[in-house]
Amino acid sequence: MVYDAFVLLSFGGPEKPDDVMPFLRNVVRGRGVPEERLAAVAEHYMHFGGVSPINQQCRDLLAAVQADFSANGLDLPTYWGNRNWHPMLEDTVAQMRDDGVTHALGFATSAYGGYSSCHQYWEDIDRARAKVGPGAPQISKLRQFWDHPGFVGPHVDAVRQAWEKLDRRAGTRLVFTAHSIPVSMAQSAGPTGGRYTAQLEETARLVAAQAAPDLSYDLVWQSRSGPPQVPWLEPDINDHLAALAEKGVTDVVVSPIGFVSDHLEVLWDLDNEALETAKKLGLGYARAATPNVDPRFVTMVRHLVEERTAGRAQERLGTLPVWDNCPGGCCPAPLRRGSK
Repeated sequence: MVYDAFVLLSFGGPEKPDDVMPFLRNVVRGRGVPEERLAAVAEHYMHFGGVSPINQQCRDLLAAVQADFSANGLDLPTYWGNRNWHPMLEDTVAQMRDDGVTHALGFATSAYGGYSSCHQYWEDIDRARAKVGPGAPQISKLRQFWDHPGFVGPHVDAVRQAWEKLDRRAGTRLVFTAHSIPVSMAQSAGPTGGRYTAQLEETARLVAAQAAPDLSYDLVWQSRSGPPQVPWLEPDINDHLAALAEKGVTDVVVSPIGFVSDHLEVLWDLDNEALETAKKLGLGYARAATPNVDPRFVTMVRHLVEERTAGRAQERLGTLPVWDNCPGGCCPAPLRRGSK
């Protein structure tokens, strides 16, 4: 297979206050979420001036990837397209078509399996290609990378650095977080059912073993967004901090292993809400960074490309199965309001 471009696939985010509500409407389209709920979430963005850092983080990552490609003789033009905000993927695909691209490799800014974190990017690609129409290039999504050394290593060092900020008392606990999803999605049947949680558990084990083998650790959840009557993965980070304080834990290192960059959900949910919860409970609190543009993470992107273009052997630290092309029936979409 000949590939002639690379495209960064991401979530997107507002870059000025007037973008916030239109962006949020894009995120929840088809879900019947009331405007008052969106207005409440919009306040999180307004806390940061109506700007999400994710778009700039994508620009920084793409620039680093471009430089790494050039330094290592990988001649692929690079593009970037988002699911929910500009640059929208369909506009990027149109530009790729106009530039003569026929088959691109896509790297999604999510390490794990699951509907929103993986399968929905395939839907994004299909929708964008359909909208562009004749001549739209093919896009093949690169594999998941939850156990790649280039993803695990930066998290390991970030946990160590966060731990150094605390007093290293006997009551310190390591807490890993990831985006919560509906329980029905986490337990979906089929060849890949349950892989989101299983992959996160493996990453947590790999990071903890290298970064803090003497610390007990937990995997908990953040950023829940569904209606209260629908069960989502628990415990929430804030509830878990309260439970740890009751057990005599004195300090926590919080590592957002579910994320590749310090975007708004990390900044709001962990650096704002969870930090405030920890202060009220009298817990020492240090939040570990995400990979962002760590050179190992950037190199990992090239290595994933080279697995497809040059037969490079997979670099993996874990034992769970991984797919280049997901099996049929993988990660079904959640039922929307009014769907059957």
